[in-house]
Amino acid sequence: MSEVTNQKVAILNIPGLDPIELPILKGTEGPEVIDVRALGSHGYFTYDPGFVSTASCKSKITFIDGEKGILLHRGYPIAQLATQTDYLQVCYLLLNGDLPNEEQYANFKKRITYHTMVHEQINSLFKAFRRDSHPMAIMCGIAGALSAFYHDNLDIYDPEHRELTAMRLVAKMPTLAAMAYKYSIGQPFMSPKNDLSYAGNFLHMMFATPCEEYVVNPVIEKALDRIFILHADHEQNASTSSVRLAGSSGANPYACIAAGIASLWGPAHGGANEACLRMLERIGTVDRIPEFIAKAKDKNDPFRLMGFGHRVYKNYDPRATVMRDTCHEVLKELNIKDHPILDVAVELERIARSDEYFIQRKLYPNVDFYSGIILNAIGIPTNMFTVIFALARTIGWITHWIEMNEEADSRIGRPRQIYVGSPTREVKPMNEREACPKKF
Repeated sequence: MSEVTNQKVAILNIPGLDPIELPILKGTEGPEVIDVRALGSHGYFTYDPGFVSTASCKSKITFIDGEKGILLHRGYPIAQLATQTDYLQVCYLLLNGDLPNEEQYANFKKRITYHTMVHEQINSLFKAFRRDSHPMAIMCGIAGALSAFYHDNLDIYDPEHRELTAMRLVAKMPTLAAMAYKYSIGQPFMSPKNDLSYAGNFLHMMFATPCEEYVVNPVIEKALDRIFILHADHEQNASTSSVRLAGSSGANPYACIAAGIASLWGPAHGGANEACLRMLERIGTVDRIPEFIAKAKDKNDPFRLMGFGHRVYKNYDPRATVMRDTCHEVLKELNIKDHPILDVAVELERIARSDEYFIQRKLYPNVDFYSGIILNAIGIPTNMFTVIFALARTIGWITHWIEMNEEADSRIGRPRQIYVGSPTREVKPMNEREACPKKF
C-alpha cells in the first residue's frame, strides 16, 4: 500500500503577508488533503468544530467514502468480510494487514481462546457496583482496572507488549460484557468454553446457567458474529479518536480503551441502536406509525426518527444491506409473530423504503436500526446494546492505538481554540465587585 504523497501545493494569501505554501497530500483512496501544519509558524490555525474537515492522522486500517457508500477494512469491502469471513478473521486482518491462511487463523484463534478467562479477583470488583448500574458504567470501570492486573506488560514502546495487550483485550471483552449482564440480573458468572466460537462463547456466557446445558443456535451465532464484524472499526469516529487522543499522552492501553467506551456510550454514537429501540417502544403499535411519520416530517417538531440516515454515509450504509438480510434471517428462525415492537420496526422499514420523503433525503434504515431489532429479538436487553458495540469495536480501538504508537511522528493531541471570553482585566476588591450572573 502506498504512503501519503505530496506533489502539489495550495497557496494561501493573507493580506499583509507573503503567500503561504501548504502541501497537498494524496492517500491511497479518498480526497486530497491540505497539510496545514505550517500555519502555526505564521501565527494562524484553522477552525473546524467537530473536526469534520480535519485529518488527525494517517492510517492504513479503514477507508470510508460516504458519498458512494463504501467501507473498506485494509482494502476489503465490508459486505465481503461480513459474508465470507468471521469476526476473528477480521480481527486478524485489522491487526496484521491481511486475512489469515488456515494455519495463521488456527494459531490466532488458539491465542485468543487462551486469554478469555479473567483474573478471579476481578469478580470482586463487580460487587462495588450497584445491581442497577448501567452495564456501560461497569465496562468503563472494569476496562480501566485491567491495567492493575497486567501492569508488568504495559510498555507501550515494546511491540510484544502491544501485541499481548491486543490479544487480552479481544479475548476478555466478551467475558467482561457477559459478566456485567449476569451481575445485573443476579445470576452466577459463566466461565468461557474453549470449544465454542467467539460469538457462540459470548452467547453461552450471556444465557447459560449452571442448572442446564445451553445449546447455541447457529443462526443466532452467525447473526451476532456479523454484528461484531460490522462494528469492528469505522475510521476516525468519536470513540476511536478518543482512544487515539488518550493514547497520544502515553497513557496505558486499558485506560485508552476505557476512554473509548466512555465516548461510545453517548446516544449520538454507540447508543444509537439503543435510542432506536426506545423510539420503537415509544411508537408502540403499527397504527401509530403515521402519527410519528408526520412528526418526523414536521420541521417544527423536535421528534426525530432514530436509525435512519447516517452522518458519514450520504448514500446507503453498506453495513445495513448485510444487517437487513441477517435481521430477516433471525426473525424467520425465531418465528417471531405478533411482537408489537418488531411489527413496528418491519412496517417502519417498509414505509421508509417506499416513501418519497425518505427516498429523496436518502434516509435509509442504517446498521443501528437493524442491529437493535436483532439484539432485541435474541433476548439481549436494551441497556446491553452499547456494550455489544464496545465489545466489537475493541479490536478497532486497539489496532488504531497500536498504529499510533508505531508512527514516528506521533505527537500528543493538543487541539486549539478561538478564545471568545473577557479581555484582560484587573481583579477588584470583593466589596467593589458587582454581582455576577449566576450560572450554577
